[in-house]
This record gives sequence, C-alpha cells and structure tokens, in this order.
Amino acid sequence: MSSHRVRLARAAAALAAATALGLAAAPQAQATDQQAGAGDLAAARAAAQNPAVLDQLGHFFARGGVPPTQPLAIGPSDEAQAAKAAAPRLSGDTVPVRTLDAGFVAGRPGAPVATVEFTATKAVAADGQSASVWTAQQNGGWRVVNIASGSDETDYAARAAADGGTAFREPQLGAWYELKDGRVLPLDDAARRSVGAHGVTVAAYQQLVHQRYGDKLPGSAYDTAGRAGGFQADPAGSRSAAPLLTAGTALGATAVAGTVIGVRSRRRKA
Repeated sequence: MSSHRVRLARAAAALAAATALGLAAAPQAQATDQQAGAGDLAAARAAAQNPAVLDQLGHFFARGGVPPTQPLAIGPSDEAQAAKAAAPRLSGDTVPVRTLDAGFVAGRPGAPVATVEFTATKAVAADGQSASVWTAQQNGGWRVVNIASGSDETDYAARAAADGGTAFREPQLGAWYELKDGRVLPLDDAARRSVGAHGVTVAAYQQLVHQRYGDKLPGSAYDTAGRAGGFQADPAGSRSAAPLLTAGTALGATAVAGTVIGVRSRRRKA
C-alpha cells in the first residue's frame, strides 16, 4: 500500500560517542524510559478533539492532504463544502509514538531503545480517508503539532501491542519496528530491509544504528559543520541524511484558532 506520508527530520541529541561499557549495557535497555499515563493520553485526545482541529481535518480531507500553501483545482467555496461533507471524527485510541533514542545509538549505559516523542490519534472522513493527528506536550499543555495522511502511528502501535510487543520508528529510514523479547522485529518493508524478515537482537540493532548514526552525534564533524540542530520539516518531501529524533517539537506549522498544526504529505511503506 502507498499514500502520501510526512517526511520529518530532527537533529542529533547531545550525547557522547559510545564506549565499550555503554555498548555492553545498551542491550539491557527497555523499549522506553518514558510512559504516557492515562491523564496524558486523555489530555492529548482532548487537544485532538478541539473543534478547530476537526475543522482543519475537514479541510485536510477536502484537499486530499495538499498543504494550504498549494493551490487546488477547486475554489474556496467548493473546498468549504467538501470539508463539511468530510465530517471528520476521531477513531480508536490515542497512542504514544516512540522513536529511536539517541542515547541508545551512542551506547549510553541503560539507554532505552526508543522513547515517547508524541502521541497520535487516528481520524477518519466520511469517504474513508484517514489521517493521523499528532499531539505533543508544549509549555505545560498538550497541543496538536501535525496532521499526516494515513494512520501508520496507530496501526503499527496496535499491531505490535496485539503481538505483545512495543512499536517504535527509525525516522531516518522511515522504518517501523516491534521490540519484543530482546529482539527488534520488522513491521514494514523499510524495517525488513534494515534488519531482515526475522529481525535481530537488541544488541545487534544497537551496533547497526551506531554504525549508521554514531558519526552524526553532537561534537562530530557532521554536527560542527552545522548539519545537525533543531527539528526541521522537509518541505519538498525528500528524506534527510540521518539526524536523530529527540525530545521536544518545533514543527513548521500554520496557526488555526490557537492550535498549531503542520500539514505535510508522506509516502507510506507497508
């Protein structure tokens, strides 16, 4: 399956290069050192349920995911009617979305494989279109920070949970994995190309991502050349070299009735 998907890039976290001790300790890490409690998930869902967000979702579906800065073949009046007809609603649970942890890449003792970066809620339109509403904690509250076509975040989380594992993503590859019983298993084609059809041990995965990104941690030539720093969205939809995702969110966005939403396209890899 394929649909347009968001391509996001983030900067490397401030961590030292791996030591032998760190590499030995990293495989003992758990999926995450952060937990999104019931209260957090409820607050995140309430933000996604905001009428201004639902209105924006209607326009998102009406435009087929085309950003507001790009023209459509239909006029504003037709778009408004289509947005109303979309009748967007939230579907299923709001879930935490976990991302490859830079400390794990560096081999920091006890670092988790992945940490919670934001939450996601699936939204559906009357015609069957789906989107993912991303929420993050900013300035003491939960805010919507992005709308993405499709529902990878909730779909992969549900698939991994049904198998007794935990889903996480390696955004540099656009890959989704399941962490279960000390192994990293693939959930999509990008992950299968990364770790094979049967996955690898956590220790082997740590060595793999350290080879990929270890030279891009802060203090590296990559960092000092100014190629790492901040969270930057890719407006052209192309893939960034390989910056690491870390805590905090600063999406390119448009303000909608006090809610900050960044709308982007992406390609799904199933």
